[in-house]
Amino acid sequence: MFDILMVIVELPVAVATVVGLLLGVCLAAVVFQMISRARSKTVEQDIERQLEGAKREAENIIKSARIDAAEEGIKKKEQFTAEANQIRVELRESEVRLSKREDSLDKQTDLQQQQERTNKQQSKEIDKRFQKVTAKEKQVTTLLGQQKNQLLKITAMGVEDAKELLLKRLEDECEHEMSSLIQRKLEEANETVNDKSREIISTAIQRYAAEQTCEATVSTVEIPSDDMKGRIIGREGRNIRAFEKATGVDVIVDDTPGLIIVSGFNPVRREVARLAMEKLIQDGRIHPSRIEELVVQTKKDVNQKVLQIGKDAAVEANIRGLSNRVLSLLGALNYRTSYGQNVLRHSVEVAFLSQIMAEELELDGSIARRAGFLHDIGKAIDHEIEGGHPEIGANFLKRFNESSIILNAVGAHHGDIVADNPYTPLVAAADAISASRPGARRETLERYIKRLEKLEEIATGFKGVDTAYAIQAGREIRVIVNAEQIDDESATKIARDIAMKVENEMTYPGEIQVTLLREVRCIEYAK
Repeated sequence: MFDILMVIVELPVAVATVVGLLLGVCLAAVVFQMISRARSKTVEQDIERQLEGAKREAENIIKSARIDAAEEGIKKKEQFTAEANQIRVELRESEVRLSKREDSLDKQTDLQQQQERTNKQQSKEIDKRFQKVTAKEKQVTTLLGQQKNQLLKITAMGVEDAKELLLKRLEDECEHEMSSLIQRKLEEANETVNDKSREIISTAIQRYAAEQTCEATVSTVEIPSDDMKGRIIGREGRNIRAFEKATGVDVIVDDTPGLIIVSGFNPVRREVARLAMEKLIQDGRIHPSRIEELVVQTKKDVNQKVLQIGKDAAVEANIRGLSNRVLSLLGALNYRTSYGQNVLRHSVEVAFLSQIMAEELELDGSIARRAGFLHDIGKAIDHEIEGGHPEIGANFLKRFNESSIILNAVGAHHGDIVADNPYTPLVAAADAISASRPGARRETLERYIKRLEKLEEIATGFKGVDTAYAIQAGREIRVIVNAEQIDDESATKIARDIAMKVENEMTYPGEIQVTLLREVRCIEYAK
């Protein structure tokens, strides 16, 4: 290149210019070619990179498609498997139902066949008996004719004498047959005497049943000082209104020192209100938000306590298979009283009394115990549902698949509906025994005096009665009649009429004895 340049320098200027231009063009062509080659290589590399990226992207798309297809296949397979399992279950259930129906049809067919065989056998026996009776009638007719002729020949009796002798013999034979028939009927009666005696005893026990309805509806809460009453009421009564709204009871704040009264018909709500009020007084922070918080907490605690009380009572009475809802209502009966008698303890007592009487009558003691334990469950919700507690309890237990015997015993233990089994009168009798035993229930003095006055008023309302005295805490009424106006037969009728009127017009536990006295006193004086 240097030599070329040196030659160019030595050439003339014009020629050198031309040669320089040619060399520049050549150099430019060489450079352009080199640049083109470099660009082509770069383009080829870009194309190769793009092709490789496209290949990788295509592979990723193919892999993703394969994964999606596999997942979709798995889902379809799972769905198909679930549907197939459901169809199998339905087929099994259908097979079970068909099997049961087949068994039932087989049993019915067997029963029908057995009944047909029995009917055929009975028909054959009736035909045989009819043939025997017909033969005997013919034989008796023949014998009677022979005896009649023989008697006439031997004794030379007249027709009337022979007829009289024959009638006497027939009378003796009839008496023998009648004695055999009576003996057979006596044996049949002995076979059913246990059932009849059980029915008679159950009916007699049922007459002791009586209904009592009396309960306490208030609870008291002690407060440390009368200043606390103002805090409980709150500004313009907002605290006491919030408390009554949260608990559903009435709070009575009066001039009674050191006490606040909580009133409500629902015993569980009343207990929740009492405990919540005690917690508020101990906490000291009395405002609506705190009241709502404590009431909610107390409700949870009381509900748990009520459920545990119901479980303990069920264990004590040896009753199994009761749901938590039923046990909660039974536990709520612990806060319900009737004439001062705790209803839950009364239910447990009725359960054991029913069992004892059922076993004495050779019935199932477990069924009687269960019926007695559940008989007053309606009292736990009778403030929320209209109707008597027997009907409410029976309707409630029906939702928990209790047997018809239990439902009838619960619904009919106060005579609201007809008893259809021997356990119902037993439960009614046990209920009356538990309520009427000494010390079980108490009455207020005013109610007690009114009952005695009513009893004496009924007795003195009859003609010929001089006076009447209620004695033995109202369990007996002594009636003294005028001996000149009333005779012995009339005295018996008056005593019965008094008992019937007392039974129809009064409500009382157990029974009341009516004793009527009629006497003649003759008084003379020796002077």
